[in-house]
Amino acid sequence: MSLASRPDIISFAGGMPGNDLFPVDEVEELFRSLDERSKRAAFQYGPTPGLPSLLESLGGFLERKGLPVRTNRLMVTTGSQQALSILAKAFIDPGDRVLTEYPCFIGAIAAFRSCGAEIASIPVDEEGIDIAMLREEADRPDPAKFLYVTPYFHNPGGMLYTSERKRQLVEALQGRDIPLIEDDAYGDLWFSEEHLDRLKPIKSSDPDGVDVCYTGSFSKILGPGLRLGWMLAPEAIWEKCELIKQSADACSPSFTQVIADAFIRSGKIDGYIASVRQEYKRRAACMSEALRRHLPAYVRWSEPKGGFYIWLTLPGGADATEILKRAIAGGAVFVTGSTFDPEGSRNNTMRLSYCNNAPEEIERGIPIVADAIRAVCG
Repeated sequence: MSLASRPDIISFAGGMPGNDLFPVDEVEELFRSLDERSKRAAFQYGPTPGLPSLLESLGGFLERKGLPVRTNRLMVTTGSQQALSILAKAFIDPGDRVLTEYPCFIGAIAAFRSCGAEIASIPVDEEGIDIAMLREEADRPDPAKFLYVTPYFHNPGGMLYTSERKRQLVEALQGRDIPLIEDDAYGDLWFSEEHLDRLKPIKSSDPDGVDVCYTGSFSKILGPGLRLGWMLAPEAIWEKCELIKQSADACSPSFTQVIADAFIRSGKIDGYIASVRQEYKRRAACMSEALRRHLPAYVRWSEPKGGFYIWLTLPGGADATEILKRAIAGGAVFVTGSTFDPEGSRNNTMRLSYCNNAPEEIERGIPIVADAIRAVCG
């Protein structure tokens, strides 16, 4: 983040929405239009699970995705990172084993490790998690405390699970007493309607024999500065998570909850998401074209179907950290693959983010990255 803030650096590192895309005028207008009571409530403490008005409007937003809001409990969290942290505390005792994907979101790795977890990571391919390895883990006599996955425009891998792979995942967990944490921070940022069937959350079917905890966030669809996410979980898990949240921060910010509620109720959220979706699609296409023109043929990557990221795989034994050093010297920065490895050792991969870059920055920055790759890998 410190490098990304330097004016002489083109940053492909942070998973940050475009600064130029935030709905500043719309939010100002919405807040001015609120009645005095609502404005005062924005400055006050609120209930630990969230303001009732936001729980109602957010519940409706999630129900439109087919999520079972009425048969589960919804909680507003201080970003989806807090949801992961709360779930980690609810499930993990020091030394417990948890299952994640490889690569894995760094925030999840940090949350699970902070509770003393031993992380067993299972590789992913373009369709999702490796089912044979998942079955092997699920069949162990000492079940893992949970499986954590990010099926929708994966961070950092960028891939979108197929419907069949999600079905197989559920089948592997059923009856094994292994809850599933389904992280859906990017699912609204799809680029083509042909993929809508694959975006149906696992939680929407509430499968028998698997407790599914679904998390999401306003960070990518409204603004990360609101620090608002959510968790939809079965009652017994929700009750324990409420106690943990109460001891952590008492409540998430009322001010931004009021704003998010007003934004949903105004009907502006769907139009806003549609507009940023198109802009991210444009930026992704620009980066994809630049990569096709400049990358060596030995670098493997896939064109994104949504979300924020492109994952590059270099030849075995390549050191992305050395590439990063050369890229920084040239004026560009990205995130190395070892950052997303729970073991911290595999480093022949790298994540590029296109979300916070204008096309002209992408055009200038990708040749710097490509030159650094050639300098290290030949």
